[in-house]
Amino acid sequence: MDTKTILDAASQKMTKAVDFLEESLLNVRAGKASVNVLNGVMVDYYGSQTPVSGVASVTVPDARTILIQPWDKNMIRLIEKAILDSNIGLTPSNNGEQIRLTIPPLTEERRKELVKQVRSEAENARISLRNARRDAVETFKKAIKEGMPEDESKDGESQSQKLLEKFSKQIDSILDKKEKEIMTV
Repeated sequence: MDTKTILDAASQKMTKAVDFLEESLLNVRAGKASVNVLNGVMVDYYGSQTPVSGVASVTVPDARTILIQPWDKNMIRLIEKAILDSNIGLTPSNNGEQIRLTIPPLTEERRKELVKQVRSEAENARISLRNARRDAVETFKKAIKEGMPEDESKDGESQSQKLLEKFSKQIDSILDKKEKEIMTV
């Protein structure tokens, strides 16, 4: 094992943690309409679970509305049922050809709940970063027993700490941006 290999592995784990955080924050509704709200909604499409975007055109005509136009008119009821069952907090309304989801404005209390949820997601990402650093440090300690010079190992440990700090700053900036988005009325 060499220093670069160990640090690359730690860096990959940390990158995955940051990417996962960004993706999970896309699903947090910040008062603006976004097609990402429907990411977890699956529709029973002829016996297989399919995302809404796989059976319909999903658009955002304005800041408070999501418009779903099924390619097959028979899917309207199934899509509505899937949205209601998914607990995303939106009630669909249809006119026979398309489904509208109106995003209600967020109350101050709901905004604070969302900020707590976002902070919790960020803390989970930080835990993943620390775990990746810990794994790297343990690998360096094992490498000493296998013949790696001690000073190289200590240098690797300090580099893994720098990696942690770099990725923590990324998480902090993602978190700040999302909090501002949520708290903006």
